[in-house]
Amino acid sequence: MAGVWFIVATRYPDRLTPALFPVLLFLGALCGCGIATFSVGISQVSYWFPQVRQGRALAIYAGVGNVAPGAFSLVLPFALQRFGLAGSYLAWLAFLVAGTIGYWAFGRNAWYFQLRERGMSQEDATRAARAAGQELFPAGSTIETLRISARVWQTWALVGVYFTTFGGFVALTSWLPTYWTSAFAVGVIGAGVLTAMYSLTASGMRIVGGVLADSLHEGGQNGSILSLFVMLTGALVMTTALSFELAIPGVLLLAIGMGICNAAVFKIVPQVVPQAVGGAAGWVGGLGAFGGFAIPPMMAFAVRDLGRPGYAIGFIVFVFLALLSLALTWIVKYARASEPPTSATQSVKAA
Repeated sequence: MAGVWFIVATRYPDRLTPALFPVLLFLGALCGCGIATFSVGISQVSYWFPQVRQGRALAIYAGVGNVAPGAFSLVLPFALQRFGLAGSYLAWLAFLVAGTIGYWAFGRNAWYFQLRERGMSQEDATRAARAAGQELFPAGSTIETLRISARVWQTWALVGVYFTTFGGFVALTSWLPTYWTSAFAVGVIGAGVLTAMYSLTASGMRIVGGVLADSLHEGGQNGSILSLFVMLTGALVMTTALSFELAIPGVLLLAIGMGICNAAVFKIVPQVVPQAVGGAAGWVGGLGAFGGFAIPPMMAFAVRDLGRPGYAIGFIVFVFLALLSLALTWIVKYARASEPPTSATQSVKAA
């Protein structure tokens, strides 16, 4: 981020040559590494809380965290007008530094990891952490938990669902400003407000989805199925939304469905991969977020071929993704119901 700010401050716009494009791509890739903190946080929060409270805890963590795209969409047009492009990047850099310092000062791993860092043996640390209320424990090192979770087919099913919902959330956060301005001639500030409405709704519904996942029987699976039907309805509305008045409820339905399902997915993770929660969360959160990169180009093909009507037709991508995710969730739900409990699951329940 410091490098991007320096280039923009010293070269933009007159001295920004094509030779700097690879440098900007490299710096952008480094900025994108920050999304990994989300996957790290999911596993960190999971280890702190018992399974009966994880839906709510993870939803609050991720829901409040997901407010950022909407907040930036709302603030960025005003920041550009007030501070310019370089000044906006500098403010973003300062915010990033402050957040990093705050986490360094207050962030803590769960009891097991703290005790291990103090030199306690694995058996003693597990026993002491379990007495303190910790229920989930890592199966081994980072590489081992990634390997173990990769061998569980449910991990990849949840990757597909999260690709649709969280990847779709990230994709629409970047797509909607262009959608509103190009499809309906909304001004830049108005497009930012509408995008923030979508993002904040999805983030708020993620918290609601976590509460529901903790409260309902099989709340993760049932919440995912229900929310994906809502998302599917919103996607179908958007494919026919040639008027501004129809697009608004369509976008809100997408936000509600994606938000609830994002919470429900991580309620399912410790249930189906209790022996490697961190690794599974890494696969799901990391690869699922890739949808934010992959989905916008797919939608852009419709715009390239059809022009303005393509902005509506492009949402057919979400129709197919929602149907695929419904199938995956249904398989996870009923396959789990028919499988005998594993020894790892039994030990977690015993704890």
